[in-house]
Amino acid sequence: MKKWLFFVMAAFVVSCSSIDCPVNNVVATYYKTYKSNGDSLIMTDTVIVFSMRKDGTDTLLLNRFVGRSRFSLPISYSHPEDALIFLIYNDSVLTVDTVWVKKDDIPHFESVDCNASFFHNITAVRHTLNGIDSIVINNPTVDYDKTTVHFRLYPKSGD
Repeated sequence: MKKWLFFVMAAFVVSCSSIDCPVNNVVATYYKTYKSNGDSLIMTDTVIVFSMRKDGTDTLLLNRFVGRSRFSLPISYSHPEDALIFLIYNDSVLTVDTVWVKKDDIPHFESVDCNASFFHNITAVRHTLNGIDSIVINNPTVDYDKTTVHFRLYPKSGD
């Protein structure tokens, strides 16, 4: 009986001292592509996305996206506006668009034992009009939720 009581007490102490840090703690924006009539669009053109950094360098965020309608892109933690370069190409045409996503960064606190994170509130989006017809903010709140589509992307070749 004493061994059983000791085991229950040890399990209770261990369970109470565990840290509830989120396992799925990626904060990213999710895009879904649509045709001009509002139907979902499976991309047949290849999409590549770069991010422009403040120091003038770039970083690859999405490489050779094709055959799907939904993708995610990370969002910066310290800049009020992100600049993204979209390269959309098929067999014969390459179009280049710049997308600017303006946002507010909101510090998010889980526990002192967890990594620091930021949620975001998207306040505006603008873009050039070469290969992208429009981008619409679908849900401005960016957090851990992977099911939320933040942007509806309408490419010009989507019909």
